Order: sequence, then C-alpha cells, then structure tokens
Amino acid sequence: MTFSYTTTQQQGLTIFNLMGEIIDKSQAAEFVEHTNNLVTSGKNRFILELSGLRYMNSSGLNVLVNVLTKARNAGGEVVVCNLSAKVRDLLVITKLDTIFHILPTVEEAIKKLKSGK
Repeated sequence: MTFSYTTTQQQGLTIFNLMGEIIDKSQAAEFVEHTNNLVTSGKNRFILELSGLRYMNSSGLNVLVNVLTKARNAGGEVVVCNLSAKVRDLLVITKLDTIFHILPTVEEAIKKLKSGK
C-alpha cells in the first residue's frame, strides 16, 4: 500500500489524515511540501490524524519530525492523534512520544491546539 493523505481546515487548524504506509521519504514528498507551503503562508498548527497510517519506518518518523520542526520553528505546533498500536509502539521505542503531543481523538487535539497549552 502506498502513502496518501487528505487535508481539512477546522477552527483555523489544518488536519491531515495520513493513510497507508511511509517506508521511503520520497513517498511523502508532496505531504512535506504541502506542510512547508502552509508554514510559509503563516499556517503552522497541524493535527496529524494517524488512524489510517498502518505502518512507517525510520523514514516515516523522519517525515513527522520534519513537519514538527518546521511548525515549531515558525511558532506553531503539531499534535498527533488516533495512533494505531504499531505506530504508537514505534514512537515509544524511539522516545518520540516525549517530543510529540499525542492525543486519542481529533477533538482533543483541537482543544489542545486552541488552548495553547
């Protein structure tokens, strides 16, 4: 299965629904470019909804860290939500669960970003 994503705007936030798998950085090049363009235009608060992301390896982690770094450097934030067990385990093993804000639902992610805490 390949990687794909959809984007929606809600309450001034950009929600990305990631689907498939990220096993090569080139698979997510369009996604990374999209987030970079948003950050450049002043939109830097993202929710990454990962329920459809079945698998990722270190390349996928690199993509997520890239998006997080760009957003934070621009004064924004990224929240990930709805993680599968495999993706959650990967974030825990790599200790990236201490870097990302991880929440169970999109609604909670919206609250987190709207509160700024």
